[in-house]
Amino acid sequence: MTQIKYLLLLFCFSNYIEAAEDTVIGYWLASDSIIEIKYCDELICGEIVHIIVEEGENPKNILDENNVSEDLRSRPLVGTNILTGFKEGLNSKNELKGGKIYDPRIGKTFKAKLKLLDNGNIEVEGCILFICDGEEWQPLLVTYNSDGTRNATLKNIPEERK
Repeated sequence: MTQIKYLLLLFCFSNYIEAAEDTVIGYWLASDSIIEIKYCDELICGEIVHIIVEEGENPKNILDENNVSEDLRSRPLVGTNILTGFKEGLNSKNELKGGKIYDPRIGKTFKAKLKLLDNGNIEVEGCILFICDGEEWQPLLVTYNSDGTRNATLKNIPEERK
């Protein structure tokens, strides 16, 4: 009887771990930045937490210079929400829809969807009318050091890169 309880507990725990991986919540490596996807009130949003820059440059000094709103051009990009309005819960195609993405390279916001891929990455796609473009983001494991700094490592390192 004890073995059955143990196996049942192990089964439930393994399902919990598997379910925890079926989410977009967490840190993601985009093409030139690290995005934290998290809950914002009842919805899911994504904030730029770090920008990858040249040695000696301070990522917090990079401003939202291309924003269509002149008032926002002086704000730092680090701390800016670029994903907004996504409702929790992946659909049958492993997608979150109904949100928006802000592209700081051109300063505009687009309808967006996030798709959790089989390899653990997410495909982030922005669309205007029927024209869509996107990129694949890789999941990161972020750890905090005792001095408050953070370390980030890729979660899904392809076999050929190990």
